[in-house]
Order: sequence, then C-alpha cells, then structure tokens
Amino acid sequence: MELLEIQPRELKFTFELKKQSSCSIHLVNKSDQYLAFKVKTTSPKRYCVRPNTGVIKPKAECDITVTMQAQRVAPPNMQCKDKFLIQNIVVPYGTTEADIRSDMFAKDSGKYQEEKKLRVVLIGPAHYPVLLPLNGLLKQDPRPEIFSQEEQLLSGVENSPPAHVVAKDLEGFKTAKVTDESRAAKDVESRPANDVDELKLMKDTAKEKIGKDIEELNSKLNLLELNLSEAKLTITRLTEERSMATRERETLKHELAMLRKKSHMRRVQVGFPFLFVLMIAIIGIAVGYLMHS
Repeated sequence: MELLEIQPRELKFTFELKKQSSCSIHLVNKSDQYLAFKVKTTSPKRYCVRPNTGVIKPKAECDITVTMQAQRVAPPNMQCKDKFLIQNIVVPYGTTEADIRSDMFAKDSGKYQEEKKLRVVLIGPAHYPVLLPLNGLLKQDPRPEIFSQEEQLLSGVENSPPAHVVAKDLEGFKTAKVTDESRAAKDVESRPANDVDELKLMKDTAKEKIGKDIEELNSKLNLLELNLSEAKLTITRLTEERSMATRERETLKHELAMLRKKSHMRRVQVGFPFLFVLMIAIIGIAVGYLMHS
C-alpha cells in the first residue's frame, strides 16, 4: 500500500514562447504517520518548485506549484525529456519543515522510502488551432491521430484502418512535420526588431557601465600610487633623520669622552699627590720636634 497519493502522474504545461507556465501537483497522505517529501527534477534551472520540501500530517493534503520559466526556443516536435522525482519517507511525530535535511532522503539511510516519477508534457496554446496544408486543403494537425494509428499497427490491434489509408495519413503527417519544422525555423530567424533594439540597448548600457567602472578603478589606482609615493618619501625622510640622530649621538659621545679625559689630565697636573703631602708633613713635624728639644 502506497503511503502518498500523487495526482496527476504527468505534468502538463501550456507552452508559449517567452511566457511562463504553471501546473499543480496534489499530494495526499493516506497513512497515519507524518510524511516528509522532496521534489527533484532533471532540469532545476528550467523549473521553480514551491514548496520543494515539506511535511504532510496524517490524512492531510498538500499542493505543490511547478512553474516552467519562459523559453526562447521551442523544443523539437514539442517533445520534452524533463522528468520529476517525488520522494517521501516516514518521519517522527511532530516533525516540521525546519527539521528536514537532504541526507534523510539518501537511499542508504535505512528508512522506508517511496519514489514516484512524473514526466513533462508540453501542450500548445488552446486559443488557436494549428492548420497545415494537406492535399491542397487546410486541415488540423493530424499528429495525435496518426500517433495512435501507429501505435495500433505496432501493437497488432484488430479493426485498424486499411494499409493504404494509414500510408496516406503517414504521408500527411510527414508533410505536417516538415511544415512545422520550417515554420519554427522561420519564427526563430524572424525575431521582432524590438528584441534586437533591446539587446543593443542592454549592450550599450553594459559598455557604459563597464567604462565607468574602469575609470573609477583607474582613479583609485592613481590615488593608491600617489599614497605609495608619499609613503616612500616619508620613509626616506625618517631614515635620513634617524641616521643624522645616530651620527649626532656618536659625536656627542666622542666629545664627552674627550672632555672627561681632559678633566682627568687637568686634575693630575694641578696639586700634589697625597703621599708627597704626607711625607712633607711628617718631615716638618720631626724638624719642629728637634728644634724644640
């Protein structure tokens, strides 16, 4: 029994050049447990999915909106190979969207996981029929009918139309296919002139912006070079001042040493040694003593 019901099984988009198209996916939680889901696609840049992850409470429902971005070129034969994958796992009671992590949907996580693949189907706009020339008359594009007839021939279904009728229809189908391809090529080649003017305007605006950015960068570069030159001059001046201060300090040290040396020599030359004065004093005392006695 599947836990999550997904409707529809095909995502049908109404395709028109340069226009967005949206469709919805309806999810129903058929279980009595909380289910977390995640939506993946083979072309993430072409589609916008909101929400792409979420939690569905028991017996609750959820709608997902898938938007196909505006396309500039139609795919060949309106066939699209894009696919979507919806994964769902059982999560604990009370789990919220903020608790969902990408590794929870890994196949090696050990949790029970369901996966559903949805293919993309492109539908032409319904406001006008596609008319193609067939045997000189305008008839509606017979591709869906011919496709079903081809399936009948391949699967061997009885009561199929005669072979010459099928061959005739197939010939008309081929003519319609060639006409479609040529019309698509002409549509691509004959793009409106306003798109060209818009592209030129965008190109001129981009060039002007780039020119302004280059001028601004050049001015900033010149300012940085000027600041660098000033810094170099300041460093040179400070280096010279330091050298001069060092030379002046050495000169002052030399002059101070010379002054100390001269002062010492002057002290030696002026006065008598202490021993000499002491000897004279002793001799004077002895002579005085002898004279008194």
